[in-house]
Amino acid sequence: MTTPIPQNGWQDLPFFTADWPRISAAVAADPRQILPPADMRFAALELTPPSAVRVVILGQDPYPTPGDGMGLAFSVAKGQALPRSLRNIYAEMQADIGHAPVDGDLTHLARQGVLLLNTALTVPAGEAGAHARLGWDRLTADVLARASQRPTAFVLWGNHAQGFAPHIAAGDHLILRSAHPSPLSARRGFFGSRPFSAVNDWLRARGEQAITWES
Repeated sequence: MTTPIPQNGWQDLPFFTADWPRISAAVAADPRQILPPADMRFAALELTPPSAVRVVILGQDPYPTPGDGMGLAFSVAKGQALPRSLRNIYAEMQADIGHAPVDGDLTHLARQGVLLLNTALTVPAGEAGAHARLGWDRLTADVLARASQRPTAFVLWGNHAQGFAPHIAAGDHLILRSAHPSPLSARRGFFGSRPFSAVNDWLRARGEQAITWES
């Protein structure tokens, strides 16, 4: 099955002309099981068009376990067990704002203008990071450049996400940096960082509606 390109305002990014044909061919030629399914790979962009983006949260690559990834960074399908990073995100959310979603599906955030973008959109099953060097980072750079044309909150967890900060155009943004929520680093600065209340405080100060983080 081919991967459809979002037709909601992202389709004119340079990536889709300069890089996508090569990456698409490389993914199609890979004999391994590739996750998530083709029709979910651009889910983050499909659910959150550029005109709707208010918050950007960067992940790395999709979950390498079949059935988990759904094309949104950190999100898993309803009924799936929460991955450890997502459990830590929910723990911090509970400590920060007093509640968290009841399952791992973060679609409700994407529909409120929270762009949940992984910096690689494909992964072979069981091989985390194996597609990280295909060139997906060029899409991330283009998306950040487009999203930062107007004031936006950027949530950059860990060194990998923070490495994309130079692609954020100058502007009246909120840029939050902390440790990654993974078990290896959550206690080194993610816990206690209070990103969810910080984003909502910033949005309210701008006269915008706050994000309903719980589902």
